[in-house]
Amino acid sequence: MTRSIESVAVIGAGTMGAGIAAASAAAGCRVLILDMNQETVESALQQVDEENRHLVTAGLVDTDLEAVSEYDWICEAVVEDLAVKRDLFSRLEEIRKDGSVISSNTSGIPLRQISEGMPERFRSDVAITHFFNPVKVMRLFELVPGENTDQEVISAFRDFGTDRLGKGVVHAKDTVNFIGNRIGCFFMLSGLHLAKPHLVEGMNQETVDAVLGAPVGLPPTGLYGLIDLIGLDVMELVGKNLAVNLPEADIGQEFTSFPSTEQQMHDRGQLGRKVGGGFYRQSKTADGERRKESFDLINEEWRDAQEAQLGGIPVELGEVVFHDSPQGELAWKVFGGTLRYAAALVPEIADDVFNIDNAIRWGFNWVHGPFEMMDHLGPRRIIDRIRAEEAELPSMLQVLNEAGVESFYRNEGSEYLGMDGDYHSADRSAD
Repeated sequence: MTRSIESVAVIGAGTMGAGIAAASAAAGCRVLILDMNQETVESALQQVDEENRHLVTAGLVDTDLEAVSEYDWICEAVVEDLAVKRDLFSRLEEIRKDGSVISSNTSGIPLRQISEGMPERFRSDVAITHFFNPVKVMRLFELVPGENTDQEVISAFRDFGTDRLGKGVVHAKDTVNFIGNRIGCFFMLSGLHLAKPHLVEGMNQETVDAVLGAPVGLPPTGLYGLIDLIGLDVMELVGKNLAVNLPEADIGQEFTSFPSTEQQMHDRGQLGRKVGGGFYRQSKTADGERRKESFDLINEEWRDAQEAQLGGIPVELGEVVFHDSPQGELAWKVFGGTLRYAAALVPEIADDVFNIDNAIRWGFNWVHGPFEMMDHLGPRRIIDRIRAEEAELPSMLQVLNEAGVESFYRNEGSEYLGMDGDYHSADRSAD
């Protein structure tokens, strides 16, 4: 059966649901927004551009759920609770039309748990369609099939995401946090632990963020600034989910809980920008000047922001990773550790390096994805450094080493190295 998406029903009008609805309306689709709360629905409608509001119908789950039978794609974006999602999907399955496709925007619940015991039609028509917030701005769209999902369903989602929504679609597997958040959250959670010894030795937090920003091709928020943007409350939930769902041998298990100071910050509500301050805060002095402060993680008190200490580190992109300095050691442990982690996750979270690189560039705004960055630095240098530390090579670095090649990409990025040791064509049309 050929599937086509021309109309979209979104169940759950919170931040993500509202964003998906607004993006679908902007793409010219007929859209239905449903929620349990009338005020939430009204707020979601305000996010739809005025010129597209004629395409949108709004209602309540309790009274208007039957209306989903008129829509091609039914997208669930309700609270992250497995029982709630399964109950809703059971209700939707009874009323949706043949040929429709159905999905969840969950960021943490495996599709196999959602689909367990559900009818065959549901299991063949369902996928995870995971957008990044804010949907209007963020390019990444992770598409995750279930064990029984029909390929035509995946094709319909891929085409709609690419051609109608203008997103960068990556194909992920049904593993915890998929691609983007699996690697991006490892960077953040491991960074909190691995940066702490450098703080104890006198490095200030501003330097940590400066090193883990532009010098390695990451946004200027660095580590602490990024977590301030997301919120310690969100990161704690991510950590708890990882603790339950990561494989036991996964190195990420070491970092699923916060260091003690960050946990205390969380517990007293010092969560980040959303509450006026986390690791950093801004205020105005009596004479109206803006004052930026940092929360000193060693002394556990607020102080005036300090200058980052970057003198002497290389200016070339990524070279700080190999620099003999405290800043270089920090970059190797946190950023280099994240590159190594990504190299160990093929084929667990995705079948190839290409989808992983796209997910990290589009979802976290890195200059290069992990494998692109390793090519930039030189995979052999990384292999030599890992061997000098008497550590095990992660899977994709093993593949590269055994294949006797020098890079994960060749021919100006048009081909990527596969797990089989051969190069395969990379579809660069979405770049």
